[in-house]
Amino acid sequence: MTRILKIAFALAISLAMAGMACAEDPVAPGVRAATPTIDVRQMFVDGGAIGYIIVALSLVMLALVFEHMLTIRRQTLMPRGLAEDIQKLIVSGQVKLAEERCIASGSFLGYLLAAGLRELELGYAAVEKAMEDAAAQQAARLLRKIEYLSMISTIAPMLGLMGTVWGMILAFMEFERKANPQVSELAPGIYKALVTTLFGLIVAIPAIAAFGFFRNRIDELVAQTALTAEQVFADFKRSLALKRREERKHAHTTENHNPPVAVPVRRETRG
Repeated sequence: MTRILKIAFALAISLAMAGMACAEDPVAPGVRAATPTIDVRQMFVDGGAIGYIIVALSLVMLALVFEHMLTIRRQTLMPRGLAEDIQKLIVSGQVKLAEERCIASGSFLGYLLAAGLRELELGYAAVEKAMEDAAAQQAARLLRKIEYLSMISTIAPMLGLMGTVWGMILAFMEFERKANPQVSELAPGIYKALVTTLFGLIVAIPAIAAFGFFRNRIDELVAQTALTAEQVFADFKRSLALKRREERKHAHTTENHNPPVAVPVRRETRG
């Protein structure tokens, strides 16, 4: 490993020295080509109608990212103190008040707990099934919410490609008007055609990155919320298990204290 690092370091020094030598190579002022400058304002003009549509998509993308940053977060999906309050209300037997508190919160965790509280009388198995169904429903709703970012990441480069193809068609129409047009006559049209592709990629790359980021965040928060909801009903589950154990113990004790009574068999007498 040390030898490899030494070789890499030597190569880096060699490349740096070669770059410095190229930079110091004197070139005549007349021979040196002028560095092209890019006018951003002119690029927006050259993008045309399709370029403006892509810019509008970029504004929509920024608005969606800002909204998701505010709504898809731990404090919004799992309000602080909600789980502890509902657990205390369940222990004290105030199930109706606990359900109202969950609905009033309007959060992901509140939706799960409210679904479980409605099935509380049917046992923990029904509570667990209701919360699983509610979690799947809410997770699908959140994933549909961020699907717009995925759509933008797909539509933007396609619009850019369409603008580029249209610009290339217009550029090569010069062959129809002139028998042998110069490259300098085609270059402006090709440049304008490629502007929309650049715009589409500038919008698509952050859009797909934001979509992946929020999708991973949703998966993580959904798992944490489901685990928190199960912990809220842990005391209820434990009390039901103890109750069933006491009932089985009581039934076993009753059977031991009341042994089965033998039924007398009547014998027939012959005359």
